[in-house]
Amino acid sequence: MAKAAARRKKTSSRRPTTRGPARRRKGTRYWSGRVTRESDALDLQGGVFKLKNPKRIAASLKRSAERSRRRKGEPYRSALSMLVFYINRAGKNLPASRRRTLEKAKVELRHQFGRE
Repeated sequence: MAKAAARRKKTSSRRPTTRGPARRRKGTRYWSGRVTRESDALDLQGGVFKLKNPKRIAASLKRSAERSRRRKGEPYRSALSMLVFYINRAGKNLPASRRRTLEKAKVELRHQFGRE
């Protein structure tokens, strides 16, 4: 009887679980990265969120929003939504200094679009 119980424990731990965190295939990336690359909101300049100057970030987003043919709404809304999306997806992993820069970029974006 003890051997049967021990055998059951071994077999139950070998079964693949259907619960728990989803397993990613090797080489796949997060969906949020795909959104920033392939979003219908607008076509972004490469590395725009890595820029250090908030004015340059805002100018790049504005330029991308105005030139993009894939956006659905107005340029200001598309640019701001992509910036907010990036800030939200970074979450707690975003350093405070970087968050301040991106928040300043939001304010600068409002200025550049004339939405004081």
